[in-house]
Amino acid sequence: MQDFMQIIVIFILLIIIIGIPANIRVVPQAHAVIIERLGAYLTTWKVGLHFKIPFIDRIVKKISLKEQVADFPPQPVITKDNVTMQIDTVLYYQVTDPKLYTYGVDRPMMAIETLTATTLRNILGELELDQTLTSRDTINTKMRAILDEATDPWGIKINRVELKNIIPPREIQDAMEKQMKAERERREAILRAEGEKTAAILVAEGEKESTILRAEAKKMAQIHEAEGEAKAILEVQTAIAEGIKRINESNPSDAVIAIKSLESLEKLADGKSTKIIIPSQIQGLAGLATSFVELTKTNNQ
Repeated sequence: MQDFMQIIVIFILLIIIIGIPANIRVVPQAHAVIIERLGAYLTTWKVGLHFKIPFIDRIVKKISLKEQVADFPPQPVITKDNVTMQIDTVLYYQVTDPKLYTYGVDRPMMAIETLTATTLRNILGELELDQTLTSRDTINTKMRAILDEATDPWGIKINRVELKNIIPPREIQDAMEKQMKAERERREAILRAEGEKTAAILVAEGEKESTILRAEAKKMAQIHEAEGEAKAILEVQTAIAEGIKRINESNPSDAVIAIKSLESLEKLADGKSTKIIIPSQIQGLAGLATSFVELTKTNNQ
């Protein structure tokens, strides 16, 4: 009997020795562990060292409290104008209450995926194709608000929702590509026409400025030429006036004046004039000079 009791004690000690490491748990950072006792929720282990009672306490689920990403496959969605598109969604979520996440809903990720597809169909069913393609931010915001409210009882917070790809039917894509090509060609034609217009304007402005500059240059040349001629005439007249002034100051005799007049007549009749009118004063002086020359010749003979 004593031997039997020793065997039982040894067996219990072995169980304890073997069971202690199996019932000691270290919960790492950003994780939580759900513990049940005899099938009922007992507690949630947070970060640190924990011990559970063998055969009584049970670890139900180990949950990550980090932000996680769920990439759902494309879902068929019909828009308001009856266009069927394939849209895939990316969901960023985080577990905020491990207990609600464990007991709030069965298979939470499947529930979120189904809820996301339903919400997406409801939102896009009120929009036309063009609005769907240009209103991603609005759709993302509406979906995040609806999903966050719906998943709150499950201990899940939806941080962000993104429509990754919006794939319309092939014929719609072809029509959109043709429209985009036509729009690009239209813009190209407009830019080319504006460039040609600008070039023509610049050429016309250049010709206009060139014509103005040529006219200004010609005008300035004529002004300078007229000023030169006027200056020359003024200098000639000044010289004549100065000569007359000096002659008057020298008080010349009638004989000198007559001789100067004869010199002027000589220049005036230098083979170019056919008729010369001689003043009477100069005629008398000329006769006198002729008589004097003849008398001089007679005396010499």
